[in-house]
Amino acid sequence: MVLALAGCQRTADSGFGTQASLAPAPLAAQPVPGVQSSQLPAPGAPAGSAQFPAAPAQQASLPGAAGTDAAAASGLDVKKEAMVGSWRVSGASSCDMFLTLTNLGSGSRGGTRGCAGELTMVRSWEVSGKQVQFKDSNGNLVGSVYKTAENQFTGTTASGQPINLSR
Repeated sequence: MVLALAGCQRTADSGFGTQASLAPAPLAAQPVPGVQSSQLPAPGAPAGSAQFPAAPAQQASLPGAAGTDAAAASGLDVKKEAMVGSWRVSGASSCDMFLTLTNLGSGSRGGTRGCAGELTMVRSWEVSGKQVQFKDSNGNLVGSVYKTAENQFTGTTASGQPINLSR
């Protein structure tokens, strides 16, 4: 009976009368390279030009929208957060546009209800300088507007049709 129980007992006997070590040997300490440190720029201070690529020199203009870039340059400043919500669109037809801050591609989610023509393709929007650009699901420009007064925007679709946003 003792022989049967001995077969169930775990040992680390190597068979040569010595106990094999169950734990691996500790690793030798390795030198660590020096840690580099530097000061971060103050909040709001311009970052070094080497950190970021140069901004594009020219913003693409809408086809058939001559003068839109010049008008947008003289437009009022636009804050993305102020664009969120429901807008009444007027132009060739009247409809509603809804803009959110939910990320979609390079911009934010947007859409229309009751619109005709190319405005039915609006899926996202983004603020670019003083313009608000509306894009389709492939990121193609559908239209662009600039701020003319509080809660008033004027611009054109990609085909040159005038559009106005208000609320």
